[in-house]
Amino acid sequence: MDFGICVASKIDEVGYIVHAENLGYSHAWVADSQMIWSDCYAVLALAAQQTRKIKLGTGVSVAGTRLAPVTANSIATINRLAPGRTFLGIGTGNTAMRLMGHKPMRLREFADYLRVLRGLLRGEEVDFTWQGQTLPVQFLMQEQKFIDVEHPVPIYVSGFGPKAQALAGEYGDGLVLSIPPDPGFMYRALNNVRAGAARAGRHGEDCYTCSLTTAVILQPGESLAAERVLRECGAFVIASLHYTYDKIRQFGGDPPAHLRSIWPEYCALVEATPATHRHLRIHAGHCTYLLPEEAKFVTPELVKSTCLTGTPEEIIEQIQRLEHAGLQQIMLLPSLETQYGVIEDFAHKIMAKL
Repeated sequence: MDFGICVASKIDEVGYIVHAENLGYSHAWVADSQMIWSDCYAVLALAAQQTRKIKLGTGVSVAGTRLAPVTANSIATINRLAPGRTFLGIGTGNTAMRLMGHKPMRLREFADYLRVLRGLLRGEEVDFTWQGQTLPVQFLMQEQKFIDVEHPVPIYVSGFGPKAQALAGEYGDGLVLSIPPDPGFMYRALNNVRAGAARAGRHGEDCYTCSLTTAVILQPGESLAAERVLRECGAFVIASLHYTYDKIRQFGGDPPAHLRSIWPEYCALVEATPATHRHLRIHAGHCTYLLPEEAKFVTPELVKSTCLTGTPEEIIEQIQRLEHAGLQQIMLLPSLETQYGVIEDFAHKIMAKL
């Protein structure tokens, strides 16, 4: 099992990535959300020049905010600074798009976006459609080394649903998930990847799998309702509630069982904000800090459904079950104020024993 960190991109906190490298983490995933964090590619450029071994990439780049050739150029530029240790995580942009009041990119458009990305990052000529016109595009002057497409840049596709997971098998080199510590979810996701790979005549068994989460290492006698637990994981946990609200608002349906007891009160809190500004309210504090008025919604059930929790031995057992189901990397995203302590604790108490 590989272990990575996901970074709430902050241009003057690149030392966090350096620290993770020194602790033995294998990957740094720099998040892309233009309305709340620093530009991910600027952060990656600084990290590339201050690190030597850790793999660097987007976690994940948002297809809807950049043309495919622009994204390909951005990550190929980072690859010039960190050849052979650069990767591209890419998704339809749930948070980044919704923070501007728009829906994520449609999967049909995303599939074509991935096709263009894949070809350009191989140095190939590909057909690219923009503003109703389709023409061939290719990186020119490759011999001048403005970018690097000679060293492969793996494409890791973010996919929470079956169709997006199939696209990872069809066009990607890996799949990025945010899953509960439930091996059954992993098995289902990999079946979807294999279906997409078969559609493209590829081998789905080669797909690299990574899940976004965080870890709550409990102290003796400590409960999941403890203040320390809320500080460490509350921001990540509550983001799953934000995601569920957006999903139900767009597609309808009911919340999952572990959210039903808090759902009416949470909806009332969000909907106190006028509809014109509600898209801003939903993702306030996103994966960075926990709003005081939302702390009561971080129930032990919600923590368990989104995080690795328990004693070091219990967390190691959860990791081993996920690894057996096919998961190859876990990346941690603790709150901004506790991130150093969380990754240090995890490295010493979990990674060192694995």
